[in-house]
Amino acid sequence: MEITDLPTLNALLNATSGLLLSAGYVMIRRGRIDAHRRCMLAACTASVLFLISYVIYHLNVGSVPYTGQGPARMFYFAVLISHIILAAVIAPLAIITVTHALRERFDRHRRIARWTLPLWLYVSVTGLIVYVMLYMM
Repeated sequence: MEITDLPTLNALLNATSGLLLSAGYVMIRRGRIDAHRRCMLAACTASVLFLISYVIYHLNVGSVPYTGQGPARMFYFAVLISHIILAAVIAPLAIITVTHALRERFDRHRRIARWTLPLWLYVSVTGLIVYVMLYMM
């Protein structure tokens, strides 16, 4: 694998995390607690692998400029800025959410997970949008 392959790997890890989060939500709504736990821990793993790969890529390549113009450029930066802010927020939020679950503090887990899940999904989806706009357009 080359360093230039890492953005695609990152997009795949982001998509995997988003799909696992969605599946985990469906599982808990159906009362399938063990399946929910497995999905959510797998989503965490995919996100940690993403973060490692992302840091390695940007330490080697640096910043990649967006070259689009016009309304697409405005849209890109609006998505990117919200993505960056919420990505910084979601990391500690996810750790707190998972910690409550692992310590079986389910009342606290549920309370914070109601915020964590939609924000984490937003970060996953906007990460894919940024990837497509930066590397495929």
